Amino acid sequence: MALEAFSRSEALTLGVELELQLLDTHDFDLTPRAEDLLRELTGHAGAWDVKPEITRSMIEIGTSIQRNHQGLRDELHDLRRQMSRAARKLNLCISGGGTHAFQHWSAQQIFPTERFHYISELYGYLAKQFTVFGQHVHVGVPSGDEAMWLLHALSRYVPHFIALSASSPFVQGVDTGFHSARLNSVFAFPLSGRAPFVLGWEAFGQFFDKMTSTGVVQSMKDFYWDIRPKPEYGTIELRVCDTPLSVDKAAALACYLQCICRYLREERPFQPEEDDYLVYTFNRFQACRFGLDGEIVDPKTKQRHKLRDDIIRTLARIDEHAVDLQALEASNLVRDSVFDGNDASWLRSLQRKPMPIPAVVEAAAQRWMG
Repeated sequence: MALEAFSRSEALTLGVELELQLLDTHDFDLTPRAEDLLRELTGHAGAWDVKPEITRSMIEIGTSIQRNHQGLRDELHDLRRQMSRAARKLNLCISGGGTHAFQHWSAQQIFPTERFHYISELYGYLAKQFTVFGQHVHVGVPSGDEAMWLLHALSRYVPHFIALSASSPFVQGVDTGFHSARLNSVFAFPLSGRAPFVLGWEAFGQFFDKMTSTGVVQSMKDFYWDIRPKPEYGTIELRVCDTPLSVDKAAALACYLQCICRYLREERPFQPEEDDYLVYTFNRFQACRFGLDGEIVDPKTKQRHKLRDDIIRTLARIDEHAVDLQALEASNLVRDSVFDGNDASWLRSLQRKPMPIPAVVEAAAQRWMG
């Protein structure tokens, strides 16, 4: 199968996808009610989309194409209102968070579609362990060449988004010590990690042809990279974020990415190189394990910095772009979370009160549903 042509998109447009937890209101465990909720949301008002995910205790929502923070935030608030209303009719709760705090993967049920059954057959128990919840952000780019350049330039900022969005400290009732334990489930897949270092669409097409000729992949959907091109949409897609506990934070993170992309496109502060990836895995692990308290290594200077400090410096660099993009409110929310802590820290603070784990999940659901 040949790689499709890269669709031309308006630069810096945004689309957000959120994978969400479906909870029973009795015990706040995951519940396999996706079909019921999807049926209730048939014919919903709004341009956003809702569809099933790999197991029946989760769904995915996707926004329409947006250009600024206010439009994106307003649409996310609208879909939250409609989804929360539908969930209450069914005695369900909906929650963000990168993992459910105490569910057991063996209890999950694969959603009955051909592709999900194929994934289950191919990956075995990993498919059910993939009951984790992420935020994906699409950014429009005008060409495939620019998409590949921007994808690799963004690799330096991947730890920012992991640490800021981290909301998965608990797995099967245990504090993992990680801020984002969700990504450990993603890394188990053989086609996860980073995209190959090619800076043009033609060169990427040659790589894609080699991969399809081996039979290892059939389409771009088979790549679980941290950032991947989406030629049918004309976007690049950032996939490392946990689903935040609020739609306001989801909107702010998307616009933080939008501002960084504008800064990179217009100022070209550096040229991405293969050697940028010498420290990529280390930096990504630090963000997963320690969140905003992690340390990252600059691929150019080889010096080590606090991740929190690197985000603060980046926010200062992009302030002018945030003003032009009408995203200053989003930048300020990101800046506040750098000092206040991420969602993983908030969940841990509840558990240490002490609060029983089901009550922590209930609090997270109340926060998402407003």
